[in-house]
Amino acid sequence: MDTFVFLTTILLPALFDGLIVTLELIATAAPFGLLAGIGVAVGRTYGSRWISLPLRGYVAFIKGCPLLLLLFILYFGLPSIGIRLSPFLASVIGFIFCNSAYNSEYIRGALLSVKEGQMIAAQALGMSRWQSIRYIILPQALRRAIPGMTNEFIYLIKYSSLAFMITAVELTGAGKLVATKYFLFNETFVVIAIVYLFLVTVTTVAANMLEKKFAVPT
Repeated sequence: MDTFVFLTTILLPALFDGLIVTLELIATAAPFGLLAGIGVAVGRTYGSRWISLPLRGYVAFIKGCPLLLLLFILYFGLPSIGIRLSPFLASVIGFIFCNSAYNSEYIRGALLSVKEGQMIAAQALGMSRWQSIRYIILPQALRRAIPGMTNEFIYLIKYSSLAFMITAVELTGAGKLVATKYFLFNETFVVIAIVYLFLVTVTTVAANMLEKKFAVPT
């Protein structure tokens, strides 16, 4: 088969369908991963012992458990206790767990970098502890955590390919199916790599713009 015909009539349409699934996975998991990461970071930093200890255990477990194994547990393990998830939903939940744990570490470090005197000053002005965190500490911390969080978003783009391991046909999975059928592996995986490179490049440029816009003045 002519390479040009293969690329234009077979591979690219299949990859486009897979790309849509990849973008849906990322767009669904990223916001929830960020929100959960903020909650975990705040809970670990400012919560009571009964809040911080379970959250610390959660982060330790997610950081120590390979993402692929976590996806296997969600998709293949949970049915044994009567919980059945679709490949897409299991992938999203796994990505949220992973994304939130690592985001929480970036945000927690940023929270700790804000001087404690700001909390004291806010409370002296009549704010409660949680108001001080919400309106004074957290906005500064999120700005400082942008580089780490955008880096984690880039990781999310790349490890979204693991969804194919639990039968969610995303970008890499769609390409793998085509390559296996037509035995054109090099052409297929080079194109897939170019697509991922494009996604990461666009994200990197956007992240740099975001960092400059919200950089903390020195």
